Amino acid sequence: MKDSDNVQYFDLHTTGVGYLNRVREVSPDNGSPFLTATVAAMHGKSTDVNRTYFDCVVYGEQAQQSARELQAAVDADKKVLIGFTLSNLNAETFTFQQGDKAGQTGINLKARLIRVAWAKVDGEKVSLRQQRVA
Repeated sequence: MKDSDNVQYFDLHTTGVGYLNRVREVSPDNGSPFLTATVAAMHGKSTDVNRTYFDCVVYGEQAQQSARELQAAVDADKKVLIGFTLSNLNAETFTFQQGDKAGQTGINLKARLIRVAWAKVDGEKVSLRQQRVA
């Protein structure tokens, strides 16, 4: 729980390991540009891995610096594995417009990517330049 100006907040953070995808800058018509990415979080048995996809706004200096450092590798279709922390998890429903699921309801998981603890590109550990945030 954090206390800021006498307002208390309860934080819910999720940590895990997953693949970083689709790092991009979004420039809305109304508002400031922001950095987004998709994280394919891995879970389950190591011999039968499941993935859950999170569409993330990359939030905070540390996470933004890390995502930008890794963006070239992501854009080059390299496998970028990260240790991550997410916050502000929420789900939004949508209706599939095309394909086999047209007309069916789907769920889009959204979060803030607030920390990249470490990274590997094609299995090789990479050093991220910025200082870690506790």
